[in-house]
Amino acid sequence: MNENKRNINWFPGHMAKARRQISESLKQVDLVVEVLDARAPASSRNPEIKDLIFQKPHIVLLNKSDLADKAETLKWINFYISKGLVCSSFSIKEKACVNILKSQIKNVMKDKIEYWKSRGMIGRNIKFMLIGIPNVGKSAIINKLVGSVKAKVENKPGVTRRNQWFSVGMDLQILDTPGILWPKLEDKKKALNLAFLGSIKDRILDIEELAVEFIGTVKRNYANNICERFKISAEEFQNLSNRECLCLIAKNRGMIVSGGETDNLRCAKMLIEEFRAGKIGKITLESADGEYF
Repeated sequence: MNENKRNINWFPGHMAKARRQISESLKQVDLVVEVLDARAPASSRNPEIKDLIFQKPHIVLLNKSDLADKAETLKWINFYISKGLVCSSFSIKEKACVNILKSQIKNVMKDKIEYWKSRGMIGRNIKFMLIGIPNVGKSAIINKLVGSVKAKVENKPGVTRRNQWFSVGMDLQILDTPGILWPKLEDKKKALNLAFLGSIKDRILDIEELAVEFIGTVKRNYANNICERFKISAEEFQNLSNRECLCLIAKNRGMIVSGGETDNLRCAKMLIEEFRAGKIGKITLESADGEYF
């Protein structure tokens, strides 16, 4: 992996612009919903967001919880609650999540709502902003809340490029914002986790090296997921190097090129895509105890 790809830094010009847009738009909203990926809540949390939102009422939402380890997600929820934040999980596949989020928003805003009523501002909409890094699923959340396809959704970073307003029923309005990364990803493990999740564009990455790193990451806690999915014995998986495991997965999937060599690049792309789609099972990449897997 060359030096640029090894460092995994990506902060294109539109992200700097997006940061300014978010900062300027905060005065238009009553509350901020910060969206994290439940598979890597620490890695997917932009450290600049705390300073950006300042003292705005704040909810943390662990999205894509259907793809994460349920026990680990519960630990993360308790972790954020212990820090004084309102936090819950969210999945577009679970209808109850919509009502839970709406209730949390209204509960956080209850004092403000009472103030509005005292001033004769009956029926005033609660305006909230969705904020998070690229590819964390903000547009999918909006479509779930609105009940129709309003926001463009793609499983790749950098799709939303400008602020957009959406109405949720008669009492809520959402401001969608572009995903923003911070300028330097100095923590290698966090950078890798973001790359695994698809929050960094694949075109700047060495996908084969990324797949080798992914195998090493899941080997400790989710070896059974890999073994069952790709028909590998547990003993063999633990004894082989991460790169040898990639070759074995390619062989078992019939990814062979002329001369009998395994097509490792094709296999790497498949492995990362299957993880992102949840086909390898429910996997969380880091624990709430501050430990990376």
